[in-house]
Amino acid sequence: MTEPSTGGVPGAQVPGAQVPGADVSGAQVPAGGAPAGSRLLELVAVMDRLRSPGGCPWDAQQTHASLLRYLVEETYEVVEAVEDGDRDELRDELGDLLLQVVFHARVAAEAPGGFDIDDVAGAIVAKLVRRHPHVFAGEAPAEDLQRGWDAIKATEKHRESVLDGIPAALPALARADKVLGRVQRADLDPGDAPAPADDPAAAFGAELLAVVRRAHAAGVDPEAALRVATRGLETAARAAERARPSA
Repeated sequence: MTEPSTGGVPGAQVPGAQVPGADVSGAQVPAGGAPAGSRLLELVAVMDRLRSPGGCPWDAQQTHASLLRYLVEETYEVVEAVEDGDRDELRDELGDLLLQVVFHARVAAEAPGGFDIDDVAGAIVAKLVRRHPHVFAGEAPAEDLQRGWDAIKATEKHRESVLDGIPAALPALARADKVLGRVQRADLDPGDAPAPADDPAAAFGAELLAVVRRAHAAGVDPEAALRVATRGLETAARAAERARPSA
């Protein structure tokens, strides 16, 4: 049997390799016989070609910093495809997002002491196995799986605060929701603070935080809810534009 090609990429792994410490015997194999994920090697090989001498000059010039705008853009396009319920568009947008992961890994592999796509995949596999002891280590599930996840994560990251690791660049509503979730699980939530009457900006901020708290209590993603409401506004505005008499 011929082994799958790795596209000439150093360190590329053949699909179906054993994952240390994980029982993956239930993994799905498509009707064609190739393990799920085998075509990822083709993507790695294409990226190798693009970044190698004789490849694409634009791709060869990219850095982690220059690619950030595309990573953010593709992430939001995935969100939009999910919220639109468009499966074909979601497939395409997930591919674009996956390209960004492979692209960044390739850029990193070219740096001294860098890492490659196998290091990226190996790290997330190890993390998932480590953080799911009730699945991979035979432990009884914790009563609160989220608290258990947080406890394991805090041990791994050696964090001093439950708030460490929340990205400062998250959109404000999403970050507020994340902070609330962390402080509430740690029993640190002081509740709604009185809004200062002499500071309109602070008063609106307190009001918005109170709305996020209500959304969190109801199990609603406030960022997603506002996106949906804004889309409704856009749809109504476009309809009003079309209904206007021509000048």
